[in-house]
Amino acid sequence: MTATSARVPVCVFAKPPVIGAAKTRLSPQIGALAAARLAQAFFEDTWATVRALSWARPILATTTRDATAFGLPPDVELWDQGSGDLGARMERILARAVAEAGRAIVLGADLPGLPGHHLEVARMALANHDAVLGPADDGGFYLLGLARVPPGLLADLPWSSSETLHRTEQRLRSAGLTTTRAPYWFDVDEPRDLVRLRSLLARHPVRAPRTHAALSRLSSRTGGGV
Repeated sequence: MTATSARVPVCVFAKPPVIGAAKTRLSPQIGALAAARLAQAFFEDTWATVRALSWARPILATTTRDATAFGLPPDVELWDQGSGDLGARMERILARAVAEAGRAIVLGADLPGLPGHHLEVARMALANHDAVLGPADDGGFYLLGLARVPPGLLADLPWSSSETLHRTEQRLRSAGLTTTRAPYWFDVDEPRDLVRLRSLLARHPVRAPRTHAALSRLSSRTGGGV
C-alpha cells in the first residue's frame, strides 16, 4: 500500500471564484467582485485546513482542469466532478475515492474556520460506520463521509433545502448504511452567515487568516458593514 492510498481522501468541492458567478447570494449586499474575493479566501482557508491533517489526502473536486484558477500549483490532485446535479457529482467523486482508499470524505469549499477536529471526528466515525454527515444549521450538511457507495445512493435528493440532511440520512439508512454525525458547523452562503463568520474570526483570526484579511478589507471599504 502506498502512502497516498493509506491516507483518507478528503475531496473539497469547489467552483472557480469567477466574478459574477461566485457567492451570488452575497453579491447584492457586497458586490460581485468582493463576493468572488471572499470565495477565493474561503477556499484557501478550507484547503489549508485539509492540508494540515497528516492523515488526509487532499483532492480538489471541481469543474475545471486548471488548479491555478484557485491559486494552487498545477500538480495538485484534481478530479473532475462531471455532469449532473450535486448528488450525482458527489456520488461520482465518492465512489472513485472509496474504490481507491476504502473510505472518503467530501466537503464544501465555503467552510473558513472549520476546526480540523470536525474532520478528525468524521475520519474516526468511518472506522465503525458506513456513513457520517456533518450537519449544518440550515438543514443541509457541510460534510459527507462514506465507506460504501451503492449506485444511485445520492440520486433525486432535495439540495439546498431545509430537508436535505434529513432526507439524505433517510436515504443512507434505506440503503442499509449505518450512519452517524460529526459536530455541527455552518457554511457561508447568506449575509447572516457572513455576520456570524465575522464574529468568529474577530475572536479567532488564526483559524481562517485569509478570510479574516478579506473581511477586514471589505469592512474598510464599506465603513464597517458586512
